[in-house]
Amino acid sequence: MKPYPLQFQPEFKDRVWGGRNLERFGFDMPAGKIGEAWTIGDHPNGTTKVMNGELAGLGLDQVREQYGKDFFGPKGFSEKTGRFPLLIKLLDCEDDLSVQVHPNDDYAGLPQGELGKTEMWYVLDAKPGAKIIYGLKNNVTRESLAQAIAENRIMDTMNEVSVSAGDTFYIPAGTVHALCAGVLVAEIQQNSDTTYRLYDYDRPGLDGKPRELHVEDSLNVIAYEGSGATRMTTALAADNQWLAIAQSPYFTVEKGQTSGRWELATSGDSFIIHIICEGTGTLIWAEGSLAVKPGDCFLIPANQGAYSFEGKLTMLRSLVP
Repeated sequence: MKPYPLQFQPEFKDRVWGGRNLERFGFDMPAGKIGEAWTIGDHPNGTTKVMNGELAGLGLDQVREQYGKDFFGPKGFSEKTGRFPLLIKLLDCEDDLSVQVHPNDDYAGLPQGELGKTEMWYVLDAKPGAKIIYGLKNNVTRESLAQAIAENRIMDTMNEVSVSAGDTFYIPAGTVHALCAGVLVAEIQQNSDTTYRLYDYDRPGLDGKPRELHVEDSLNVIAYEGSGATRMTTALAADNQWLAIAQSPYFTVEKGQTSGRWELATSGDSFIIHIICEGTGTLIWAEGSLAVKPGDCFLIPANQGAYSFEGKLTMLRSLVP
């Protein structure tokens, strides 16, 4: 079978901090507070199904099993789990997320078969005054953080950052963080669903009960001397050029904007994922084309070869380095 760009039906997740803002992308969403749309996922907690072409109806796990390295390339699998290595999400933060941290792959307390979680955020939209929690204040140690938690003043130790559309944040495992109310984010991350909560504002979950905290695990995995987290604004100097906005051992993420037609190609080593952030246009390959709009996510197989985008688009490109 000839490869072609794959688009998936998102998996929607109710979250106590979610809302309805993902409807702007034209999604047919279930009722409730929808905080997350998993747009490309191959995880026990959410596996997306192909919407287009010959493979329509197959889960990403089934595509992986049937077409393996032809579609995803030699780098297109987690060495630890055998699954697709990345998880792609769109997040609607109507309220503040819990203050949290993620472990790395080597943490002994990881659930069986789970990876650590390094991730990045690209801010698609932000209300005036929106902010996030991004790391600890200077000189916070395990001991001083534990004491602040015990004395119910954990927020005194957190570093708050104002955010605007176009900002990007790299969040290696060990970085304390929290998205706050009023932001809409694209997230590229390791294929993991492990989160340790430090603090959740003493609020009830969707079931009316307090959500579980994971203080000891959090204290164990925080990178107190610095995790390598970086952030940047992402103004583009020219059309049809990629700007690197996140680099990690697990993914490279770049931002670009089209002017006219932008000819691209895969190398065979890795699949490519595109997230459309702004504008409308067309994704074109030898055997077909697809109209594209904001919120669309596409998995370009590693063996696709040449393809192009046409129109006025701002988008992200992610691949495995």
